Amino acid sequence: MERTKPLVWLHGEVKTPPFSPRARREVGFLLKLVQSGEKLSLPHSRPMPSIGSACHELRVSDSGLTWRIVYALEEDAIVILEVFAKKTESTPEKILVACRQRLRRYRAA
Repeated sequence: MERTKPLVWLHGEVKTPPFSPRARREVGFLLKLVQSGEKLSLPHSRPMPSIGSACHELRVSDSGLTWRIVYALEEDAIVILEVFAKKTESTPEKILVACRQRLRRYRAA
């Protein structure tokens, strides 16, 4: 049995508000699955190779918003790179750049 990996938050948080209590619980449940080694797929998670290897985004719908939590599956932890409300079809370039920089700094440490 694989051990539960810790969450390392490099940016963002999940709290109410702005998340509804239901969305916060859903995020907690999904992150717990990821921590325990579960491989999530659509509609809950999708790969984000444009950020880096082993990067994904959780997708949670919440009262007219769609929350995204960008994370990396590292050997020692699940690294949270960004939390944001997605308002456009594609992920904004500034978020992709920030996530790449955070991941690069984490992996270099």
